[in-house]
Amino acid sequence: MKVKAGILALMTLILPLSGCSVSVDGKDYTNVSPDFEIKAFFDGDVKAWGIVQNRSGKVVQRFIVDINGRIENDVLILDESFDYGVGDGVKNRTWRIEQTGENSFVGNAGDIAGPADGTAYGNAFNFHYEMDLPVDDTTYRVTFDDWFWAFDDTTMMNRSYIRKFGLVMAEVTIFMQRQ
Repeated sequence: MKVKAGILALMTLILPLSGCSVSVDGKDYTNVSPDFEIKAFFDGDVKAWGIVQNRSGKVVQRFIVDINGRIENDVLILDESFDYGVGDGVKNRTWRIEQTGENSFVGNAGDIAGPADGTAYGNAFNFHYEMDLPVDDTTYRVTFDDWFWAFDDTTMMNRSYIRKFGLVMAEVTIFMQRQ
């Protein structure tokens, strides 16, 4: 009887934590159309609208991003300008993204800790990277699991899972449209 009570107590602790973990398998999107071509999508002007939600689901940031993309020497450069309606955050970011293989990419930006590893999967694209994220008076090293899904050649959705200690601490949802 004590063993059952111990297992029940352990399950009570583990189950709420397992709900905090999100895992997307890019292979599920390899044969889904249309293909998301990151260089083609971002070569030009893109407008984006997004929110950040904390663990409880509260919107802690709402923003609009103007993205100017261009290709120089086979490197995709994205100049991003953020305008916040709720919360505050980075005002400008510049990404430099290079293709390193048939479906692999590497990206860098000034506020990203090390390179972002990117992989294309049919209509999906995944960036995985670390960032020092300021929250109030503290900065946390977090991991971004950043997913893009194409709707067509002018519209896509981005969903990012921000993790600390392997647990999802916040989620970002962004819709983007080529202008």
